Amino acid sequence: MKVMVFDLGGTLMHYIGMPHCWADRYPDGFGAVRRKLCPGLTESETALSLELLNGFNPRINYREKEYDAGYIFSAVTEHWHQKADHERIARVFFEAMGLVSEIYPDSIPVLKILRNKGVKTAAFTDVAAAMPDDMHREYVKELLPYFDLYTSSVTCGMRKPHPKGLEDTAAFFGAGAEDMIFIGDEEKDITAAGRFGCTSVLIDRNGTGGDFGQDITVRDLYELCERAEI
Repeated sequence: MKVMVFDLGGTLMHYIGMPHCWADRYPDGFGAVRRKLCPGLTESETALSLELLNGFNPRINYREKEYDAGYIFSAVTEHWHQKADHERIARVFFEAMGLVSEIYPDSIPVLKILRNKGVKTAAFTDVAAAMPDDMHREYVKELLPYFDLYTSSVTCGMRKPHPKGLEDTAAFFGAGAEDMIFIGDEEKDITAAGRFGCTSVLIDRNGTGGDFGQDITVRDLYELCERAEI
């Protein structure tokens, strides 16, 4: 049995106009929370929350252990004198960023090809720090019907390059590392595949020439089908 596991952001889809690190958009999120939920929130309270949230951002402070949105927003708002539901805070916070997701044009056609060939497909994605997993799923909902399994850093408890998500995927399918291929666009994806022991594929859509020790490099998913002999 062959199992192909895909990263999502930068591999099958992207958020239009969003920077690599979202920390610059955090003030917009807290501004919306202040307007809609907590009008009494002070500047000093917001400033401390920004500092604390940056501490949870893995692009700023490396971490592999994952924390869900409730835990993070509880931690970064504990000092507020005005309380609000953490789930509502998280949704208002991320809605303020105006996220618009776009599926790459080759993603769904190639996932259909793989399904027709009898290849098992799965997603293994890191969720943006403090974003609820169900909200993340909403932005990729067009892709979800084409996966036999969806695993995120929230559901498995670890962020890449930790291979926990790949280990869970292998257990789900009863597959060995030799049966799996992991496709991603970042160094952490290639490292996770290497730590797990499966074939690693870097999708280099922008032609940057990145070399992270991957087994295969492709420019698009159609090339992946050719190189992986699908």
